[in-house]
Amino acid sequence: MSDERRIQEVLARYVRATDQRDGKTQGALFTDDAVVQSFSRTGPGSHAPVAPPMIGGAAVEYAVDHYMAPHPVGGSSHHVTADHIIEVDGDRAHMNAQFVVFRVQAAARPEGGWAEGTFGSQGTVQPIESGYYDTDLRRIDGEWKIVGHRILLDMPYVIPGV
Repeated sequence: MSDERRIQEVLARYVRATDQRDGKTQGALFTDDAVVQSFSRTGPGSHAPVAPPMIGGAAVEYAVDHYMAPHPVGGSSHHVTADHIIEVDGDRAHMNAQFVVFRVQAAARPEGGWAEGTFGSQGTVQPIESGYYDTDLRRIDGEWKIVGHRILLDMPYVIPGV
């Protein structure tokens, strides 16, 4: 497998861990000194930090496990990434990818079952976030790890108390 594909797979594992609210898996993708920070768009081509940066995989794990709201019953999130631009220079790499996050809410099965003629998916899918992941990686012992991760959100993002 090419380095570019392995690097793209790191992001695939990252978004799946986010969707599953799996802090341990997500934190393991980062080095102990990785710097992770989210930014909101403030104007054309400009962003401002949403909160102070997190440092290291343990901080990422903690944030996923303690700050992300659990999905409601029948609910989930689904990240989609696209247009990965990957540059590899030896054991260092940079990746920039677009993302969209969808909120998925399954309809509850009626007590008496679905009405006659009901067909297909029952529920809603709604886009809720978009932006770019701007990520620096380093190959350590043959494995690509995230050393810097900037989440560049297309819209303002509010964290209560921050």
